[in-house]
Amino acid sequence: MTLSSSSEVGNAFYQKVGCLFYSIAMADQSVHIRELDALKKIVRDQWLSLDDTEDEFGSDSAFQIEIVFDWLLEYEKEGPSCFEKFEDFYHEHYSIFSPKVKELILKTAHAIANAFSGKNKSELVLLGKLELLLKKDK
Repeated sequence: MTLSSSSEVGNAFYQKVGCLFYSIAMADQSVHIRELDALKKIVRDQWLSLDDTEDEFGSDSAFQIEIVFDWLLEYEKEGPSCFEKFEDFYHEHYSIFSPKVKELILKTAHAIANAFSGKNKSELVLLGKLELLLKKDK
């Protein structure tokens, strides 16, 4: 992935991806522990090796996905507004979303939605919206 020389953009990328994954988990108005576990496993297994961007504390920026997700959960934020934040960031920074990154985003989103009792209707709608967004050309 090419996140540019700005670690600020890299950190924002991971934060907005955390917003996206939270919105997927909240599609049915609640987050189940299995969804959180699925997210954490995929972050550790696949997101950490994506690039070498670090946050201001010297940690891998991919951990921002979990940090933002946990914060949104703790403060019971609305899922739809989180999706919109990701969507806005995607449009603004389209060039950093390589095919590999888009594939990993979709894979993670599907894993979260599938983690508890399979995918429900609201999750399927949101996943469809995400797929359409990521397939659009600029």
